[in-house]
Amino acid sequence: MLRGFYSAASGMLAQQRQQEALSNNLANSTTPGYKADQSTMRAFPELLMQKMGSKEIPTQSGGLKLPVNQDIGSMNTGVYVQEEIPDFAQGDIRETGILSDMALVNGNLPDEAGGLFFTVQGTDGEQRYTRNGNFTVDGQGFLTTQSGNYVLDSNGNSIQTGGMDFNVTEDGVLQAGGQATPLGITYTDDVNQMVKDGGNLFRFEGEEGQAVLNARAADGVTFSIQQNFLERSNVDTSQTMVEMMNSYRLFETNQKVLKAYDQSMDKAVNEIARVR
Repeated sequence: MLRGFYSAASGMLAQQRQQEALSNNLANSTTPGYKADQSTMRAFPELLMQKMGSKEIPTQSGGLKLPVNQDIGSMNTGVYVQEEIPDFAQGDIRETGILSDMALVNGNLPDEAGGLFFTVQGTDGEQRYTRNGNFTVDGQGFLTTQSGNYVLDSNGNSIQTGGMDFNVTEDGVLQAGGQATPLGITYTDDVNQMVKDGGNLFRFEGEEGQAVLNARAADGVTFSIQQNFLERSNVDTSQTMVEMMNSYRLFETNQKVLKAYDQSMDKAVNEIARVR
């Protein structure tokens, strides 16, 4: 019976984490370039249940007892959220009419797990990656994210625009003050190595030998930049609401199971074992 408590409780905790992930997706459904998190559930290892007994064999000395185990079957001990994986599918493109807004549109990607990103500078000075092209120009004329992170060029340097009067070509070259600066567009052949780092940014956590490449130098990779446009979040709000209701029902079911076990335990302790 105690195992039942743990199984029901693990189900409740898993659905609570699922609900948190879905709520976060819904809250960011209007955030440009946001990638929805997908929770993956996994069961704890199954246990093989056996009935332990003994069999008496008559002997001249009076008898011999041998241990005998009888298989009853397997039992699952619960479930947990193994990980939350971002869905890197491209969101819809919408026009904003704002010069500093840019949408990164996927072209040809040689690997199904590949992805393209804008390159920005993190607060620690290291490179971060984003699909959110909702940029602006700071007081010193540098192109930044709305959070103040510098947008980097193909050489890893911040981009000076001199103001809001600039143009971005389809191949990602920013033209301002008579100068042409290629935007830092990066490519990875495995987006699963990208980990969310807050502020709609990603950091690369690939193994040794893996790297984020300059998209212009990557074989077979094509893309385009649309100025005055933004990539919308890829959250499907209707589907997310359905999943939230389903997760709530599953939480409620596990809660009822836990309550039933509690009532059974109450009877076992306070009624069945009562001395009359």
